Amino acid sequence: MSRTPTGRRRFEGCSVVVTGAAGGLGRADCLALASEGAHVWAADIDMTAAEALIPELAAAGGSGQSVHLDVADADSWGALAGEVEAAGPLHGLVNNAGVSLRAGIADTTVEQWQRIMDINLSSVFYGLKMLTPALTRGARDGGAAVVNVSSIAGMVGYFSATYGTSKWGVRGLSKVGALELAALGIRVNSLHPGLTATPLLHQAPDTSFVDESVRSVPAGRLATPQEIARVVAFLLSDDATYITGEEVVVDGGLTSGGLYHRILAGLEEKP
Repeated sequence: MSRTPTGRRRFEGCSVVVTGAAGGLGRADCLALASEGAHVWAADIDMTAAEALIPELAAAGGSGQSVHLDVADADSWGALAGEVEAAGPLHGLVNNAGVSLRAGIADTTVEQWQRIMDINLSSVFYGLKMLTPALTRGARDGGAAVVNVSSIAGMVGYFSATYGTSKWGVRGLSKVGALELAALGIRVNSLHPGLTATPLLHQAPDTSFVDESVRSVPAGRLATPQEIARVVAFLLSDDATYITGEEVVVDGGLTSGGLYHRILAGLEEKP
């Protein structure tokens, strides 16, 4: 994607759409990209929060514009695609928007299932489908890439019927996208963050599970949104031109066996 000489900002002259832009991870993604010169389409259902982000993007060294997007609505995606195509080539898409629900199969309603699937999974399909024309122009204009934000819940079994299933779906759809769009010069990868210190995590009614989970992370702490955002920027950049169809896990070692390592270590300590 980068079209600048070595030592210059990687996204100078590039345009990137970020969904869920006003949230914890989305905001960090937007700022990281803007700091390297990107023009960011800050897409969010909360226009007030998205608009408040624009001055921050300018202060970071880039530019941006807020745009209303209900990621669960195909027509809303169509409107966004029209705006983006009219503006010029698109060099990057970050399908970041998502919601969570901690409930098993028996406790999940049909309505909850559909809502989570629409926001977490259908949105990724809509983005890939409707922004491919603009991304194709971007590929001809220096390069184009997509990062679909999944989760470590898309790498292992998880206790949420809706969230876990939707994130596995994002992983699979990213593989399909990588295969289909490679001929157009568009790279597609899925990103799988672990526990991250976002405002949403700390606003949960019961955060005791966070403290318990952190003890299972080999790195011994939560990720920061900025650490995740730096990986997003890498995957979109020309530093990753031969990386497509991959599942990039950023979890401090948790899915490498963190929980089992802790259990086994505890057993070994016993006389």
